[in-house]
Amino acid sequence: MDFFPLYNSLRIAGISTLIVVITGIAAAWYIVRLPRIIKGILDCVFTLPLVLPPTVVGYLLLRLLGPRRPVGAWFMSAFGIKLTMTWWSAVFSTAVVIFPLMYRTARGTFEAFDITLKQAGETLGLSGPYIFFKVTLPYCKSGMIAGCVLAFARALGEYGATTMIAGYTPGRTATISTTVYQLWRTNNDGLAAKWVIINLAISAVVLLIINLMEGRSGRIGTVRSSGKNES
Repeated sequence: MDFFPLYNSLRIAGISTLIVVITGIAAAWYIVRLPRIIKGILDCVFTLPLVLPPTVVGYLLLRLLGPRRPVGAWFMSAFGIKLTMTWWSAVFSTAVVIFPLMYRTARGTFEAFDITLKQAGETLGLSGPYIFFKVTLPYCKSGMIAGCVLAFARALGEYGATTMIAGYTPGRTATISTTVYQLWRTNNDGLAAKWVIINLAISAVVLLIINLMEGRSGRIGTVRSSGKNES
């Protein structure tokens, strides 16, 4: 059994998750402080990949990154790098698809942040970056981790956009999802079932982690509420 699809899926999911964790948290932190109308417009733009069919996302990326399209043609002429039909092409598509999950989770967590903690830090003369990294992020840690894990799980199962922009080449671009489809298409149900079981096992572990994080967050919230009531 060739385990390249598992390795490639984990590689793509890991890199794309790292990208959206950074960009999603930054976008959420910036947008929650914008005026309502502007926030609503940007929120729609950033959430759009969540409601679009993955194949449509892949098609739009092909129109942008294809070798005869603006960005793709420039990379080909300037660096000789092809942005489609390679394993890292799937990183682009996967990152776009999972970005809304991390962004929405981070935004909701920031909106639930106790603003009095930030104000207390400002009265003590602490800088904005210090408050963000030492106060805000630790306070929102459980939600951020849950969003990260959820994004990783979605990245691991991404199929539609990945197929459009990276295709299926054994040993080069194959992922678990594309391998399952190809095995089913060629009537290799036995091997396809093994990959399905592997994917189910990974997904179950991810969901367990999310449930543990939500349970921990709930317990922390209860303790904080009890402390406020006692005071």
